[in-house]
Amino acid sequence: MAKTKELSKDVRDKILGLHKAGMGYKTIAKQLGLKSCSARKVPLLKKAHVQAPLKFANEHLTDSEENWVKVLRSDETKIELFGINSTHCVWRSRNAAYDPKNTIPTVKHGSGNIMLWGCFTAKGTGQLHRIKGMMDGAMYKSW
Repeated sequence: MAKTKELSKDVRDKILGLHKAGMGYKTIAKQLGLKSCSARKVPLLKKAHVQAPLKFANEHLTDSEENWVKVLRSDETKIELFGINSTHCVWRSRNAAYDPKNTIPTVKHGSGNIMLWGCFTAKGTGQLHRIKGMMDGAMYKSW
């Protein structure tokens, strides 16, 4: 089952009581509404990553429409062609798939990937470009 620190004390006590009564782990899990599932993979985000877009939005709430016409937003992403195929088993309740204790943070590394870059403005989206090699400041300005 899950690591001891991930379960509340009353759930741990119930598990121990049922185990002492002679029940197996599958019966105990079913009775407590837990099931064995693969952990979900989510991007590894630090607190600053989550707060930065909110800070930006709050700072620019009162900007005029003419200001937004001058803005170009861009982003790049690396897509792994051959990701890690191993799965990790976690014990969780039915609606807890995306609780942090039931997920596996993922980082971008490995072999076989492509890098894509795109942008948008107030007037619409730009083209999607495949980047070969590393994108540095000079390459970014040349687009």
